[in-house]
Amino acid sequence: MTAPDAKDGNSTPGTAHAGTAREASQGRAGPAIVSSAHLAEGALPTLSEFEFGLNMLIHAYGRWMVRCMAAAGVPDLSPLDVQVLHHVVHRDRPKTIADLCLVLDVEDTHLVTYAAKKLQALGLVSSGRRGKEKTLIASDQGRATCERYREVREALLTNAVVATGIPPEKLSEVAALMRTLSGHYDQAARAAASL
Repeated sequence: MTAPDAKDGNSTPGTAHAGTAREASQGRAGPAIVSSAHLAEGALPTLSEFEFGLNMLIHAYGRWMVRCMAAAGVPDLSPLDVQVLHHVVHRDRPKTIADLCLVLDVEDTHLVTYAAKKLQALGLVSSGRRGKEKTLIASDQGRATCERYREVREALLTNAVVATGIPPEKLSEVAALMRTLSGHYDQAARAAASL
């Protein structure tokens, strides 16, 4: 890419300047918002903008899950604990640790195992067996907790998102895009591990 040099206005082949992210925001009010301008210098500056938004979303979502679950009556759970509980309740079928790791895209099985033990100790899930594998199933208390979580979520989050006027199909498009990008990040992670 050829970009003007900030000092003298000359073009320097093969370099990009810090304004690249700003140029990518044409058609929008104001510059692109990135956390690392050096990562926005390259072929796709908007990817850095996406990553900054994703980082904010990840942390906000984690805080939300923890606080929503506390409002539902179960404090001191981590975001992963909350996700494991919701997935165990999902469709009310027994799940193995491998099932949970696959769906939640968690590589470290011990993290899900620890969450499962914590949820069992709280009486939210109980264990069973499928062949040689240990399974988890939601208890009545676990299902009731998830129902309270859903009620808090509807009152505080869902209604607020609906009020913004964002069409449901737009959220669905964003979700599909995020799933597609997750595949690219996974592939890039595998490639980076082999360098």
